[in-house]
Amino acid sequence: MIGSIKLPEFPLLLAPMEDVSDPPFRYVCKLNGADMMYTEFISSEGLIRDAAKSLQKLDVFEYERPIGIQLFGGTIDSMREAALIAEGAHPDLIDINYGCPVKAVACKGAGAALLQDIPKMVKMTEEIVKAVKLPVTVKTRLGWDESTKNIVDVAERLQDIGIAALTIHGRTRKQMYKGPADWTLIGAVKNNPRMQIPIFGNGDVDSPEVALDMRNRYGVDGVMIGRASIGYPWIFREIRHYLTTGKKLDPPTITERVDMCRAHFIKSIEWKLGRLGIFEMRRHYSNYFKGLDHFKDYRTQLVTSESVEEIHHILDEVKDRYESLLQ
Repeated sequence: MIGSIKLPEFPLLLAPMEDVSDPPFRYVCKLNGADMMYTEFISSEGLIRDAAKSLQKLDVFEYERPIGIQLFGGTIDSMREAALIAEGAHPDLIDINYGCPVKAVACKGAGAALLQDIPKMVKMTEEIVKAVKLPVTVKTRLGWDESTKNIVDVAERLQDIGIAALTIHGRTRKQMYKGPADWTLIGAVKNNPRMQIPIFGNGDVDSPEVALDMRNRYGVDGVMIGRASIGYPWIFREIRHYLTTGKKLDPPTITERVDMCRAHFIKSIEWKLGRLGIFEMRRHYSNYFKGLDHFKDYRTQLVTSESVEEIHHILDEVKDRYESLLQ
């Protein structure tokens, strides 16, 4: 449970990823069993200024529930105001990003930068918890660098001021996304007798075996999956099947790959109303068809076409060619 939100045992969460976790992408992940999802992170300053890009990221749909809107920002007043705006979009929860490591965010005192000022992080969180009626959750990292891995203390302080759940990425800000994620401190937080809220682990969950290992070894309440889901939304159904039965599902067939890519494409067109949907889908084709021999020519066609009908035709060609090669 997160507040009044009911989740299955050991939920599988879709990570909020900039330029990835938009409604079309969330749609295909939900089809494949994501138990809870989050929007791309949204700038508090952008919301307050009514910036079109930030406002569009507030779009949530009934089929996505439960879903959280994730916010980032460097000033307490702006974050409080943005949380109230986000609450008006009727998500199921508000999530605060204290983990984004990219320079453009951290240099503005937002995201992982708050790991350098824990009192401000706690105060900001407290103000948001007081301001909104929805559950408030946090996503953060182990610390700023190797010398500041203070997540056990940070988790206690955030719980004490009322957050409903905590997701921890198993790297420091300095690590960015390099090197293996360290789950030992995530486990320390989960197994701290003071902690009563759900603790979700994030970082390097890229297979059913890893998900099971993280559950068994560290006792986390669920896992958040990010990069492994890009172009491979089947990761959610594969993990759930493995946790339930102990058996691995076969990988998706060529037909399933094409059909899922097409479903994603259709949603992209619907959400971005045509041309922009075509452009934004281009970043996904290589991921859906990763590992196919001689796919480069088809990829070139897909990322240069500006015609909805032509893209459907190319996808049909991909299906026919690779199915015939497997017969």
